[in-house]
Amino acid sequence: MIAGFSIAALAGLTIGLLITGAIAGVLAGLLGVGGGIVIVPVLIVFAEIFDVPRDVAMLTVVGTSLATIIPTSMSSARAHRRKGSIDTGILRGWVVAIFLGALAGGFASRVFGSDGLTIVFGVVALAVSVNLALPRTMQLAPAPPASAAGRAAIAAPIGFTSALMGIGGGTLSVPVMTMLSVPVHRAVGTASVFGLAIAVPAVVGFVWAGWGVEGRPPGSLGFVNLPAAVVLFSTSVLTAPFGATLAHKLDARKLKLAFAGFLFLSGLRMLWKALA
Repeated sequence: MIAGFSIAALAGLTIGLLITGAIAGVLAGLLGVGGGIVIVPVLIVFAEIFDVPRDVAMLTVVGTSLATIIPTSMSSARAHRRKGSIDTGILRGWVVAIFLGALAGGFASRVFGSDGLTIVFGVVALAVSVNLALPRTMQLAPAPPASAAGRAAIAAPIGFTSALMGIGGGTLSVPVMTMLSVPVHRAVGTASVFGLAIAVPAVVGFVWAGWGVEGRPPGSLGFVNLPAAVVLFSTSVLTAPFGATLAHKLDARKLKLAFAGFLFLSGLRMLWKALA
């Protein structure tokens, strides 16, 4: 229990987290954007309601979001694998660099601090919202780079930035893969595995970065709040396969536009909070 808050307030928090996890799971499977892009803005609101100190709030939010991505990505990846939408060539070529980039991002979180992470999230959220709203994805190349150096130059920054934002790899890797002429369904399926490669090392970094820091919410391991993470992924793992199924049936254009609006407003709010 969080001191000073009633059972009713905590029950409302739990219900809110369950709903957030369910929505995040659907979007993770449907758009490949990673559930964290939904979870982080919602957790920030809850952190404000429960008076989590500003200097640890965003760090705890991002670390907790990353923890939820581990089981959600596993669930989404299994569903996409059954549908044959994971590109094993891209996966083998990118996954190590993504893993190492995410590990570096997790450990670097202590250097960035809460305000730094908030700015990173706000800027990237605005960029992603614009990308989602575009009627057609820009094409940069007819295929992903064949050289190891070229693959690492793309994949490592995806892992590093995703770790700092508390998101799965889909938010950044899906647009990049589609710009490299990878079909969107294969990009979404492959990104579901990247989420796992990002979340595991990044969580290790956030646990280390927050070890012994004062002001963290009860039940936190480093900058990962375990009770919140468990509640969130208890629904996200159930809805991620449903989102993956919808990804093969729906034209997601209208949903992308609505989600782009949500991200744009969330990004502006994050930047306003960090710079105020």
